[in-house]
Amino acid sequence: MSKHFKAELFKVLSHPTRIRILDALREGQLTVGDLQQRLSAEQSTVSQHLAALRAKDLVQARREGTSVWYTVADPAIWQLLEIARDIYERQLTSSRAMLEALQ
Repeated sequence: MSKHFKAELFKVLSHPTRIRILDALREGQLTVGDLQQRLSAEQSTVSQHLAALRAKDLVQARREGTSVWYTVADPAIWQLLEIARDIYERQLTSSRAMLEALQ
C-alpha cells in the first residue's frame, strides 16, 4: 500500500466531524438533513465534510428524487475506526495507571 495513500486516508479521517459522519452511517443510508440533525451541525458543514469523504471514496452518494442518500463505500472503515478506539482506550488505561503510580 502506498505511503501517500495512507497519509491521505488518515488526513481525511483527522477531523472529528468526519468520524462522526462515518459513525452515523453505521446505521445505514442517511441524507444530509439526517446527518445535520444527528450531528447538530449546519448543512454547509455537513456537506463540506461529505465532499472530503467522497473525494477519498469513503462514502458514496445516491440521488433519489430530490434527496441524496449517503452510505459508506467500504464497511472495512469501521474496523479501522474500532482499532483506533482500542488504541485510545489502551493509552488512556496506561496513562491512568501511571498517574495512580505517582500518587
